[in-house]
Amino acid sequence: MEMIIISLSLTTILALLLLNRLLKRPATKPNLPPSPWRLPVIGNLHQLSLHPHRSLRSLSFRYGPLMLLHFGRVPVLVLSSSDVAHDLMKTHDFKLANRPQLKVVENILNGGRDVAFSPYGEYWRHIKSVCVIHLLSKKMVQSFEKVREEEISLMMERVAKASSSTSPLNLSELLITLTSDVTSKVSLGRKHSKEESISDFKNQVRTIMELVGGFPVGEYIPCLAWIDKIRGLDDKVKQVNEKFGGLMDKVVQEHVEADKPTHDLVDIMLSLETQNKNGIEVRRSDIKFIILDMFLGGTATTYALLEWIMTELIRHPECMKKLQEEIRGEATTFKLYRSQEDVEDMKYLKAVIKEVLRLHPPLPLLVPRLLTEDVKLRGCDIAAGTQVIVNAWAIQRDTVTWGIDAEEFRPERHLNSSLDFRGTSFELIPFGSGRRMCPGIGFALALVEVTLANLVNRFNWRMDVRFSGDEYDLAETTGLDVCRKFPLIVFPSPA
Repeated sequence: MEMIIISLSLTTILALLLLNRLLKRPATKPNLPPSPWRLPVIGNLHQLSLHPHRSLRSLSFRYGPLMLLHFGRVPVLVLSSSDVAHDLMKTHDFKLANRPQLKVVENILNGGRDVAFSPYGEYWRHIKSVCVIHLLSKKMVQSFEKVREEEISLMMERVAKASSSTSPLNLSELLITLTSDVTSKVSLGRKHSKEESISDFKNQVRTIMELVGGFPVGEYIPCLAWIDKIRGLDDKVKQVNEKFGGLMDKVVQEHVEADKPTHDLVDIMLSLETQNKNGIEVRRSDIKFIILDMFLGGTATTYALLEWIMTELIRHPECMKKLQEEIRGEATTFKLYRSQEDVEDMKYLKAVIKEVLRLHPPLPLLVPRLLTEDVKLRGCDIAAGTQVIVNAWAIQRDTVTWGIDAEEFRPERHLNSSLDFRGTSFELIPFGSGRRMCPGIGFALALVEVTLANLVNRFNWRMDVRFSGDEYDLAETTGLDVCRKFPLIVFPSPA
């Protein structure tokens, strides 16, 4: 009798467990995007190289332009064609407007309360609006023309000095000095690059970009966070916080103690501290990292773009000659300085910039996004909480769009093209698209166009043969942005 009772009890328990499992099972199994085989615990992390935009593109050749990976237990959707990017970013822009909350961002950028990584919502809309109105709008960008002219002229004097002595010139150092000085003057009130060596400054900027753009193991597998500590990532984060945190503290304090406000971005941000608009609180710590965000955005990506432009033009002398003819041929007499007004109608100059943005987007994987709701994409089910990576680098080298010469530098392809890089043409999205598109396009391009016109107008350029060749010229750094791995060493000569 006891055996019968025990048997009935076990049968009942098993039946209840089975019923519970059946009830929990979804009516239909989700149709997931193609996905490479993954290892236990680490998932697909082992398939990322030092240059993730390249390894993800290679994986997409096998698994398609809509691909699901797993970094640890975190699902990551990778988009590698303009069609799928359009379908997700255009149709589901609102659901895709958030950012993943990354530990590195939390440690470096105050929990992501800056413009680039802040969660989508009222706070983000408020601080973005302030930055656009007082720094990045077309009206404000035009008002900074005198600052650009002063700093470009200083750079040109250094180039002229090198050209007269026929000595090699580290153009990379000049370009990062230029971009940081212009950004410092218009957003922070004054230049800060002279307070430390420019090589150290460049290294610190690179360290931030490497940390924010990396895929640390501890981010996706918390139990393995000790690996990042051994690799020195924690020490790098601490060093960056001390370096740039100290600089931003100094900038804010200078503005607080100033007898007379300069009415730059820092002063505007400090005025928000005493307000509580619509219940939105902007703290002193927020201000520090918002201006750091503007400073890094205006420096790192603009510098990388200028560096790649000069690299490609020197590598392609026929394009350099064509651009020089356009710039020098616009005036009846030689002009020492070419202004923003001078470059307005230079079609080939703009085509050169577009081609470099295509081949060398400053942020190859853009900034990651986070789905806040489930979506259906091309018959596939994508769950809320999935991180989304848009491989702009792969999209802009797609032979389906750009032809068999997609890997080649050919500015002429843009002369009669309607494709634009301001977020409406998904074949060319170096600045992203939609709500989280980069708001600083106009700020960056105004400096890039005039700088390029002046460098090419006044000088002829060649590389040191000891520091040239595909492997050297096109070698990339790692990180959120991708610039040259090695400095651009050149010999300028008077035109």
